[in-house]
Amino acid sequence: MGLLDLEKHFAFYGAYHSNPVNIFIHMIFVWPIVFTALMLLYFTPAIIKTAPIQLFDHSFLVLNFGFLFTVVYALFYVSLDKKAGSLAAFLCFFCWVTSSCLSSHLGYNLAWKVAVAAQLFCWTGQFVGHGVFEKRAPALLDNLAQAFLMAPFFVLLEALQSFVGYEPYPGFHARVKAKIDAEIKEWQEKKQKKIS
Repeated sequence: MGLLDLEKHFAFYGAYHSNPVNIFIHMIFVWPIVFTALMLLYFTPAIIKTAPIQLFDHSFLVLNFGFLFTVVYALFYVSLDKKAGSLAAFLCFFCWVTSSCLSSHLGYNLAWKVAVAAQLFCWTGQFVGHGVFEKRAPALLDNLAQAFLMAPFFVLLEALQSFVGYEPYPGFHARVKAKIDAEIKEWQEKKQKKIS
């Protein structure tokens, strides 16, 4: 799979998320997972030594692993699609800034409790979506890195397509839908062979 092949990435992820209820569940829970992961990463050591920005007597915006995570995701999304990728990059940086501010304000003990509780709740919701509605294991069981990288962008593109009809280029959704249908058919045939 080409690193910057949006169709292939979207088709891979879409083959595991074809049920509308499961897609909706992911739209609700994926970005809070990103946000709370950044809350946890706020407490990692700085990788670039600079003075953190102060707000209300709290230091935040430390250039640490949360920042690195944000930059990597933002650059990846922009390289996949300039328009939607720029929006995704903005959301990544917005999550980093606000999660850093919240973590700084809450302090280590409370921030970890809030973030871990939210992670457990959101992951449980997604696994219920897969087990009850999709009836297929999550993509992360087959390709962990690809699933984690694409999940936030996938739900953003789904939302943009659903609400404003956005396509990265004309015919994108039709081509991806054909690939998703082919991947689902292949998965169903393999599943049927295992049963028989």
